Amino acid sequence: MTIKDIDKGKAFDWGKTSGDYAKYRDIYPQEFYDYILQLGLCRDGQKVLDIGTGTGVLPRNMYRYGAIWTGSDIAENQIEQAKRLAKEAGMNIDFFASEAEAVSFPSETFDVITACQCIWYLNHEITSVNFADMLKKGGKFLILYMGWLPFEDETAAQSEKLILKYNPGWTGCNDTVHPVLVPDEYLTRFHLTSRKEFRVDVPFTRESWHGRMRACRGVGASLTPEELAFWDAEHRKMLLENTPESFTIKHYVSVAELTVKK
Repeated sequence: MTIKDIDKGKAFDWGKTSGDYAKYRDIYPQEFYDYILQLGLCRDGQKVLDIGTGTGVLPRNMYRYGAIWTGSDIAENQIEQAKRLAKEAGMNIDFFASEAEAVSFPSETFDVITACQCIWYLNHEITSVNFADMLKKGGKFLILYMGWLPFEDETAAQSEKLILKYNPGWTGCNDTVHPVLVPDEYLTRFHLTSRKEFRVDVPFTRESWHGRMRACRGVGASLTPEELAFWDAEHRKMLLENTPESFTIKHYVSVAELTVKK
């Protein structure tokens, strides 16, 4: 995938990092899921479509709350991991590979559509129309994001610095607490019902933080094998010299809830 405004047009492929993604990116704390439940969403028989599902982190973690989940992702390797993990957990979730713009279901199929960590990658002129059509009357579109805070957390800052050494055009850096993006295209078909940002501390070990960083867009999804090997060795060395075996990383969660205009 290549997007002009992301990483200065450098290509990235989530399929290259699916193994690490499956192992290391299931990191949302319970507060993240609790907030979704407090909105009355993704629970109790609701039909939910998760766009950009990756390895199915959101559907798998919220499966126990009773929603009926479907997940799609552009990367076939991600979907293979999602299917494997759901099967191992005995979960009945329908996962399929597709570009978000090509996902198609009959009108008024879903109660909720979620987009977690992926809103920037969509063609909003297409998806805003399709999502509104696929949602039932009163249906919700939930945009979700969680990011680390490099200006408040030294380990996160050091990891970012090393990513930029090998991928200087990476634009996933320098995050601060702010509302998640709600592109204007959606506001013609949805009401912005609520938004919220809150801080969370996420626990890691050296190995799990290293894996989380390797599974990000700026590293495993875009570096060459040679670059990745150098980054991997240097990042491990940095963690060994500067962090205890277990630690937390300061993050924030940002959520926007939209209601379809029907």
